[in-house]
Amino acid sequence: MGRDVPDLATVPLSVLELSPVLSDQTPHEALEATVDVARLAEDLGATRFWLAEHHGMPGIASSSPAVLLAHVAARTSTLRVGSGGVMLPNHAPLVVAEQFATLASLHPGRVDLGIGRAPGTDGATARALRRTASLGAEDFPEQLGELLGFLHGTFPEDHPYARLVLVPELASVEDAPQVWLLGSSGYSAQVAGLLGLRFAFAHHFAGQGTEEALALYRGTFRPSRHLDAPYAMVTATVVSAPTDEEARHVARTGQLAILRLRTGRPSRMPTPEEAAAHGWTELDLAIAEQASLGHVVGDPAAVRAGLDELVQRTAPDELMVTTLSGRPADRLRSLRTVAEVTGRLPAPAPVA
Repeated sequence: MGRDVPDLATVPLSVLELSPVLSDQTPHEALEATVDVARLAEDLGATRFWLAEHHGMPGIASSSPAVLLAHVAARTSTLRVGSGGVMLPNHAPLVVAEQFATLASLHPGRVDLGIGRAPGTDGATARALRRTASLGAEDFPEQLGELLGFLHGTFPEDHPYARLVLVPELASVEDAPQVWLLGSSGYSAQVAGLLGLRFAFAHHFAGQGTEEALALYRGTFRPSRHLDAPYAMVTATVVSAPTDEEARHVARTGQLAILRLRTGRPSRMPTPEEAAAHGWTELDLAIAEQASLGHVVGDPAAVRAGLDELVQRTAPDELMVTTLSGRPADRLRSLRTVAEVTGRLPAPAPVA
């Protein structure tokens, strides 16, 4: 039996923020802009607000999600805050468990722990973070098992870590961080299903394979102490403006940043003016378009149509949106547009 297709207006809405640093911004300004996005997300009734872990990227300030999450949580009140995600191979599982147990103790019932298995950076930076060249994706299942063991006290009696104590101790199961697995392929989808965890698919940078990964997750799901039934979220990049032309102009900033990153020239996020002045070659455009597969870019009507198509096709339990491109005002405008076209905010009156 197929899944019921949800209506765009009823799917819970959440926000992923990458804390981009534009070429004419300071990191302080960029991080304060992230707080502004979180506050707007809360005002619009978003379910959760996540921050991603990236390293060695001058244009993204969120290298330490746990630190930034503490700041965002202290300046909001109802929004769930979390990592989208913590790249587990970069960290000792006990350190991650302690960080998020601390966050959960400070903000009970509001903390999510999204986990990824990619490095979130280049090989040299990953080695500097890990202090070893051997730890890789193949070690992920063991690391994840340790993390869950520390958070939930579920180590077997004969495990070498069974008698270690998590500090701070979590007050209750309800207050513990809500654990998610993140992925852009079928691997994490199957792991999440087999362990009975929540799953988030990174459609915002992996525009292909979404349906296949969700089918794997739902098909392999086993009920667990964490979850009775599969719960899947899909993340989409959205760039909106009053006209399609302006939206494409704003979206070029993110495309140019990705182009520079993929050609070994990472930089601060370019301004829309810098992106417009870039001498785009055919190869540049091909790389940019490939990186933008699945992005929803356009005026409010195009955003509504794009998000509705995604929801109809993937039937997510929750939809998460992100806007990597443009100035802070562009991110806020795109988020308001999403709220309008999904019925969470009245559409502005037409100009006479």
